[in-house]
Amino acid sequence: MQGKIGIIGGSGVYDIDGLENKRWEKVGSPFGSPSDALLCGELNGIQLVFLPRHGRGHKIPPSEINFRANIDVLKRTGVTDVISVSAVGSLREDLAPGAFVIVDQFIDRTFAREKSFFGSGMVAHVSMAHPVCRRLGDHLENAAKEAGINAVRGGTYLVMEGPQFSSLAESKLYRQWGCDIIGMTNMPEAKLAREAELCYATVAMVTDYDCWHPDHDHVTVDQIIKVLLENADKAKTLVKQVVPRVGGDAKACDCGCRSALQYALITAPEARDVAMKEKLQAIAGRVLKG
Repeated sequence: MQGKIGIIGGSGVYDIDGLENKRWEKVGSPFGSPSDALLCGELNGIQLVFLPRHGRGHKIPPSEINFRANIDVLKRTGVTDVISVSAVGSLREDLAPGAFVIVDQFIDRTFAREKSFFGSGMVAHVSMAHPVCRRLGDHLENAAKEAGINAVRGGTYLVMEGPQFSSLAESKLYRQWGCDIIGMTNMPEAKLAREAELCYATVAMVTDYDCWHPDHDHVTVDQIIKVLLENADKAKTLVKQVVPRVGGDAKACDCGCRSALQYALITAPEARDVAMKEKLQAIAGRVLKG
């Protein structure tokens, strides 16, 4: 059975030519309220679900996004593959504003966010050695080439807490660490997607050089928005090109992302908290049967 493709990102990505039967659907979650209702529709017969990460109108700051509820409602709706579209700053001279990066690694520097669906009464440990789905990354790379979009394959995304931008010392430190881009939104999103056994990939759109760059020591919101709007059309094109590739992937059901919880649960069955087990049905029901 064909799954649904979930897109998390800004509102500019949702206005895709050919998206049919568009409707906003409110979906509840035991983890609280998601960022917004879900925009559901079909593109060439493939079901898409769009979630505005910050809510329509960009109302929610990064630290207050309910990442757990966002991932839970996508899984609850039948989403199997998630493509995250995110705005980032560049930590490399050759990644100029306007560049796209298909991320393959993260460094998580956030500290004020709920990072797991599991906890007391139900302990689980999933691998994050390779935090994104290589299969989705391949589809995004090929779709970008087909669309003529300059997309760099591979890169390390440092996720900071925010909402303030980096100090100059921090920006220089992250460059020394070998990070390529910096943003505020993809953690713990990627970790939670892995716990939910969802295939997940990130397309990062560079809006500015971070403050390490001598010409960008004072990054302003209006500068970022200007480049972000210029990138929106390319992002929509990329989504439109990648959907049939992902939707028609006969090998998707064999992807390792979809069995991430197979050996992750540590708590013995007789010791598992009943209330938590019920709360986790959408996320981990596959491994909690019986």
